[in-house]
Amino acid sequence: QVQLVESGGGLVQPGGSLRLSCVASGSIFSIYTMGWYRQSPGKQRELVATISHGGITNYDDSMKGRFTISRDNTKNTVYLQMNSLKPEDTAVYYCNVVGTSWDSENFTSWGQGTQVTVSS
Repeated sequence: QVQLVESGGGLVQPGGSLRLSCVASGSIFSIYTMGWYRQSPGKQRELVATISHGGITNYDDSMKGRFTISRDNTKNTVYLQMNSLKPEDTAVYYCNVVGTSWDSENFTSWGQGTQVTVSS
C-alpha cells in the first residue's frame, strides 16, 4: 500500500503563487515518475507536469514557464511551484506516483486531490 498526502492548495488572486507538495509513504522500494494532474468541473483530468527519478521534466505547453515541478528523492516528495496563476488554473490538483513496492509489485498511486482556486 502506498499513500499520497497532498498539501498547499487554497485561494489565491490572479497573478499570485502557490506551492503544492505531495509526500508518498508506505511500501515503496523505488519511485520512477512523480507528477501532477488537474481536473476542472466538467473537464477531463489533464497533465500538468511530470518528473523522472533523474529529474527529467515534462510540462503541458500551457503551463511551461509558469509552473515548476521538482522532487526530493530522499523524502519521496514532489513539489509544484505555480506562479502567475490565472483563473483558468482553478482546478483540483492530483499527485501521481509510479514505482515499485518492496514486494516487487509495480504501483500507480493517486492523491486525494487539493483544490486550487484563482479568483479576485
